[in-house]
Amino acid sequence: MNETTDRPALDTGRDHDAVAGLLEHLQHGHDTGNADTYDLTFADDVLWGSPKGEVLNGFEALNAIHRSFMHGTPAEPRSVFELAQVVAPSAGVVVAQIARRAITGGLSEMAMYVLVERDGQWWVAAGQNTPIADVLPD
Repeated sequence: MNETTDRPALDTGRDHDAVAGLLEHLQHGHDTGNADTYDLTFADDVLWGSPKGEVLNGFEALNAIHRSFMHGTPAEPRSVFELAQVVAPSAGVVVAQIARRAITGGLSEMAMYVLVERDGQWWVAAGQNTPIADVLPD
């Protein structure tokens, strides 16, 4: 089939700054080993995919996992969070890819976050973590 499709560019260019607050909470929560700070902007019904392929539903389940490994200052591995790219496909919706790069060795990850604005507050509605690796397993 040789069909031409006019694909729209979805980025409205608006609301890209919504990700700054998320980055701040992720970095500060990780640096202090505080899962509650790390997860501060996650919605109650957040959908999440772990780097192991687990599917989680809800803040309580995800926060419990984060609490289980964020119990020291800083959380290990020491990491820096960096914005890779962002798109705002509609008013009140932002999709961002954020890397967590381990600076002392260990697993690094790329996560995709979907943020939704409600009453002036940005909330993480969904996320998916993927390990950063040079080689994929067989």
